[in-house]
Amino acid sequence: MGIGRSGALGAAAVMAVAVLGGCSAGGTDTTKAKVVGGASLPVTSTPRPYVGKLSFVYHGTQPEKETINQIVDIRNDDDRSVVPVLAFTPLDKHHKALPQVKVRTVYGSDRGTLVVPYGWGMDILRFSGPGAHEVADVRARVVSVVPARIRAGVHDVTVQPLDAQGRKVDKFHQFTALRLSNTDGFPVSVRLAYLVYDQPPKGQTQQAVVVVPVGGLTRVPAHGTALVKVTGAAAAAVARYSNGPAVSIKPYNSQ
Repeated sequence: MGIGRSGALGAAAVMAVAVLGGCSAGGTDTTKAKVVGGASLPVTSTPRPYVGKLSFVYHGTQPEKETINQIVDIRNDDDRSVVPVLAFTPLDKHHKALPQVKVRTVYGSDRGTLVVPYGWGMDILRFSGPGAHEVADVRARVVSVVPARIRAGVHDVTVQPLDAQGRKVDKFHQFTALRLSNTDGFPVSVRLAYLVYDQPPKGQTQQAVVVVPVGGLTRVPAHGTALVKVTGAAAAAVARYSNGPAVSIKPYNSQ
């Protein structure tokens, strides 16, 4: 999950891993069919309420190099993919709330655009406002959670940047399209974000300072690929930040 060029992260591991509290909320299953082993099977006419539980682990940094800072792991104990809406409270090293710090997410777990599969999903947090660099932990609260209309992928969709001639390039070069590959035996739907990271002083976590959507909701067929053109604000961001020290292209399950 690397983000930097030549190992440049600009931040030291200073955050302890913290287990955050989770809860569940009721919902109804509006899915017309469920997928088992790549085949569509009918579901019962009676909606099944959400009965699982979400729990969370926040990582300010991780010991491995070239890993993303400020992520929250989301564990989903239900046997279906779900769409949560979460509220995050930033905490200092004494576990006191930092009321002036605003928390935003990259994938949208705070606004219902992230689909979390059975097992584990994740989101990337962004902090701003007075005291943003004092965040040492985050408390998560489940506002709502419902079963997803679209099953989330078991494996991550991979992204290959392409130049104007269709040749493979890396994420640090200017690219005009992204080829998405799905190794799962069923189709998945994802959104894409182009991220630019800061280069903070030692002792502070690295965070995404620019987040630009690329394209819209994209369906990637089973064991197949899809092509997303880079246009508009995304193309402008790539032109401006290509050859920078820390950029990333992140797909995430959505609906």
